[in-house]
Amino acid sequence: MRDPQPGGTLIAQQIASTMLVEALRLHLAGVMSTSGWLAALADTRLRPALACMHGEPARAWSLAEMAHATGMSRTAFAQRFRAKVGRTPMDYLAHWRMAIAAKLLNDGRSVSSVASAVGYRSESAFSAAFK
Repeated sequence: MRDPQPGGTLIAQQIASTMLVEALRLHLAGVMSTSGWLAALADTRLRPALACMHGEPARAWSLAEMAHATGMSRTAFAQRFRAKVGRTPMDYLAHWRMAIAAKLLNDGRSVSSVASAVGYRSESAFSAAFK
């Protein structure tokens, strides 16, 4: 960066990205025994369920579908998820949907479009849940 050359900015961005990934890896390695979203993300058994919820938040997920994605029984999945995240899978999904909804509403989207984007079949059901 001190001696600007062609491609220097790109190289600096790549180095910064690599350093971020390494820092996150180190952080995840340190939170394996704690709870929270990062601890669940670090858990190789729970990671597929989080990917499902985050990838398709509007889908009508069932506990059985999430457990199937992890290769665990519903009971084992629900217990492990709660132990790592601190809330049930369905509660986590509801909070995730509301976080998405808040962002979409702040971006100026209509209530009805946000409702369908986060998995609610009616505007009134979404409004009640959002309150």
